[in-house]
Amino acid sequence: MLALVGPTASGKTQIAMELAAKFDRLELVSIDSMTVYRLMDVGTAKPGQKDLEGIRYHLLDMVDPWEEYSVYEFQRDARLVLNEIAERKGIALLVGGTGLYYQAMVDGLVIPGRWPEIRIELEAIAGTEQGVALLYERLRKLDPIGAMKMQPTNARRIVRALEVTLGSGKPFSEHGPGLFADSAKTVQAVGIDLPRSLLFERIERRLDHLLASGWTEEVANLINDPRGASRTARQALGYKEIINFLEGNSTLEEARLEILSRSKRFAKRQLAWFRRDPRIAWFNTAESAKIELVSILSSIAKFPSSDQ
Repeated sequence: MLALVGPTASGKTQIAMELAAKFDRLELVSIDSMTVYRLMDVGTAKPGQKDLEGIRYHLLDMVDPWEEYSVYEFQRDARLVLNEIAERKGIALLVGGTGLYYQAMVDGLVIPGRWPEIRIELEAIAGTEQGVALLYERLRKLDPIGAMKMQPTNARRIVRALEVTLGSGKPFSEHGPGLFADSAKTVQAVGIDLPRSLLFERIERRLDHLLASGWTEEVANLINDPRGASRTARQALGYKEIINFLEGNSTLEEARLEILSRSKRFAKRQLAWFRRDPRIAWFNTAESAKIELVSILSSIAKFPSSDQ
């Protein structure tokens, strides 16, 4: 298994598509938690149909934005895709920046089950004033280790951790293997870690491009749909801020600045997550990461490129 990881706006998708166009047997598997949603194309910088001509890029547009899609569903779908690629004797390249999705595949992370009745009750509490704080305090008492690993304001993660803890009778933090516990797993992972000034410049440039490409219109269509958007979809990077703008709670420039700030913080968290995996070989330019992947792919026996 191959993987190309790194922070948002580092150039992962473009490199992956260039490689898929060059190497016949290479198939791309997205490990991005937001490109799974249909109708959320601009804001997630999802590659267009024209860009994907002749390229197999899996796990894009899996569900509608009013549906929930978790790492549990992702792992199930990704396993099916990887099995199909193996049957075709293809080569899978995981591409994206969602650390939990990456770990779910390369380490076989055990994903706990679901307890809908408990979740509904917890979500009702989370929707009240001070509800998230009360739930976090409850989690801290039941699972202090799990609580330490999440932000006290992250309602979605707190609800999920409590759902599993209460439903299974076992602390959420005790489910599955530890982070990268089995580092002997066969994965050749390449990471892009651009200099911070360059990365932040790319983030800002891409943000302005997305806003100029109809992002606000995309979000308006999303929230005006009577089916609405799921809690997860509404929390996607930038969508929440644009929703606030469209609802009259901020100006567009205020939304832009908040998205920019949040994107930079998000990129730092992505790097911190992936940096903990000793199997990832890091490169400080997108081109050097691409050269490394070309070398790996070229060394695989009987792996002709399409231009040979």
